[in-house]
Amino acid sequence: MKYKKITNSDITFFIKTLSEDNVFCSEADLKKYSHDETEDLSYLPEIVLKPCSTKEISECLEYCNKQNIPVTACGARTGLSGGSIPLYGGVALSVENLNKIISIDKENLQATVESGVINQNFKSEVEKSGLFYPPDPASLGSCMLGGNVAENSGGPKALKYGVTRDYVLNLEVVLADGSIIWTGANVLKNATGYSFTDLIVGSEGTLAVITKIVFKLIALPPKSATMLIPFKSAEDACKSVSIIFNSGIVPCALEFMERDALLLAVEYSQNTIIVEDDEKAHLLIEVDGDNMNSIFSVFENISKLLSQFNLGEIKIAETHKEKEKIWKLRRLVGEAVKKHSIYKEEDTVVPRFQLPKLLLGVKEIGKKYNFRSICYGHAGDGNLHVNILKENNSDEFWNNNVKLAIREIFKLTKFLGGTISGEHGIGLVQKEYLDIVFGKKMISLHKEIKKVFDPKGILNPGKIFD
Repeated sequence: MKYKKITNSDITFFIKTLSEDNVFCSEADLKKYSHDETEDLSYLPEIVLKPCSTKEISECLEYCNKQNIPVTACGARTGLSGGSIPLYGGVALSVENLNKIISIDKENLQATVESGVINQNFKSEVEKSGLFYPPDPASLGSCMLGGNVAENSGGPKALKYGVTRDYVLNLEVVLADGSIIWTGANVLKNATGYSFTDLIVGSEGTLAVITKIVFKLIALPPKSATMLIPFKSAEDACKSVSIIFNSGIVPCALEFMERDALLLAVEYSQNTIIVEDDEKAHLLIEVDGDNMNSIFSVFENISKLLSQFNLGEIKIAETHKEKEKIWKLRRLVGEAVKKHSIYKEEDTVVPRFQLPKLLLGVKEIGKKYNFRSICYGHAGDGNLHVNILKENNSDEFWNNNVKLAIREIFKLTKFLGGTISGEHGIGLVQKEYLDIVFGKKMISLHKEIKKVFDPKGILNPGKIFD
């Protein structure tokens, strides 16, 4: 695809439309918006724009569409699949100035927000009204809701409460030609035409720019507690997941961390939690409910169910401070791995009963290709994050073998009934593996949908497919 380079006349238009304070061309600004949290990838935009309204975004997109200038929407840039990297230069269009919580409707359990609102800020605000917005990705303290919608983000609470898609009722979006539309209605049931809302959720910025979101909210669970269970076998930790669910217990979160994942997080965060030499993996389980007695009853049942396995000492956290100490470790694993080594992070997901086979297969592939992997993730819904470490391997190995290993991991995932991304998206780094899970017809349908929304291909080009 041939795109137009930004000229002085383009810059003049953007300054006139947005004001000089919201147009950035310095080397430092371009570098800042050249990457997200995906490995060490970096592609410079030619200009960074920070509109303050839907109208301004509309005017910028209409202009870019006419001029054939590529536009990559971005926010906090916390993604892990290269979704907000401006691969073809052009405009990095940041929604960070669209940061207002417009309304919280306690009567209808809904909220309307702009796309640049930070996840944690939104969660905290609705909790003041006794309400709950469950999706909680690891970067919830910095990631923005527009990006969460674009990637259909999950997080630990997705196990019981669902992913971002399950809470989006309606979206205001700007199409490639500058048109502004609402995709649905602010109602719980909607059988009026195709579900454009569901189509935009998870579309990774390739179909439209999200400007406003209407979310469904639920009542805030009054109590919760967390238990950390050490296993002497990582395979046993994975096996125990389906055992818990088959008993009828539904935790609000159930996370898996193998030994090396927890050790890296402990070192990175300087946490005082002790990991014994014979502990090979941990399950982090959170249960919520109306009172602590019912929660402890569930913990007792879980302990009885898992007594068939060789366990270490179970830790239970009741207070907010105790829970945060444990959860901080889980949320920091990704950062700790990135600090430790050059790596590739894969986001595999399988039916939860197949989790032990997936973990075992990943380790066998690691032996075959001579790399160490760090595995952790949302075990309750079968979502295993696989971090392949370069460490002391040569550049030649890394460039030649790692893609072969990833393809084998993804083929195994597909064989086990899973798919290649549970929550991180396809973006830039996974698109070459899309053929493993999609046939030619499915890929063709995706491309045809892209053409309908974005005929010139200016929106986030080079993502999901070429």
